[in-house]
Amino acid sequence: MSRPEYSAPPEIFYNEKEARKYTQNSRIIDIQVQMCERAIELLLLPEDQSCLLLDIGCGSGLSGSVLEDNGHIWVGMDISQAMLEVAVEREVEGDLIMADMGEGVPFRAGVFDGAVSISALQWLCNADKTSHKPVERLYRFFSTLYASLSRSARAVFQFYPDSSGQVELITQQAMRAGFYGGVVVDYPNSTKAKKYFLVLMTGGNMPLPKALDTESNDVHISKRERLKNARGKSLKNSRNWILEKKERRRRQGKDVRADSKYTGRKRSSKF
Repeated sequence: MSRPEYSAPPEIFYNEKEARKYTQNSRIIDIQVQMCERAIELLLLPEDQSCLLLDIGCGSGLSGSVLEDNGHIWVGMDISQAMLEVAVEREVEGDLIMADMGEGVPFRAGVFDGAVSISALQWLCNADKTSHKPVERLYRFFSTLYASLSRSARAVFQFYPDSSGQVELITQQAMRAGFYGGVVVDYPNSTKAKKYFLVLMTGGNMPLPKALDTESNDVHISKRERLKNARGKSLKNSRNWILEKKERRRRQGKDVRADSKYTGRKRSSKF
């Protein structure tokens, strides 16, 4: 199966049909959730604090929903109009902007507490137009991203490189733009589970987080669950979770149905 980024530019490949198929695929949803949760961990955000995060290549908002569930506010940017239209239909809580990441991050300096990106960065390594020069587009992207982050923020990219040369190209331009950091490879000995995360730091050179491996997986998951429980978060789709989500929408000025005794109540199936 050919890689999507070699089939067509993202704004063309992710048309209305592909955007809906992508968003409704349960396997893709599960993978997106897992990778975004891992990206959040690598950000090392302050506990019990809501942060403003940038979701780069946000698509239809699958990763944005994970950010919401973790109590964060987010802004998403993507080049595919079809993907963003599906995100609007899904009523995601994040603000959305259509933008080409290769043209730079169009936000004011120091506004974000962190940034995540799932399965998007490798697209910048292609020259989809005669005017596209991957080195220039990568540098423009990283330099404007660096400016938009606070000086203690991190950015974490899950991406699919096609070669070691592509990894080197990406990391070189990120360091040239002012970032510190490097690549964390989870499950390096697994063909299917192997995942690349580019972890970038603005606040100075610090040790990279440890990569996950098969032996540490169970410990890692249990630790994540303990942290969630310790933070007192409501169980997803419970009444409290629904009420909290509705209240966040009200604060954002969105139309929300009034609460009632039926809110969050499980309905029995009728045959």
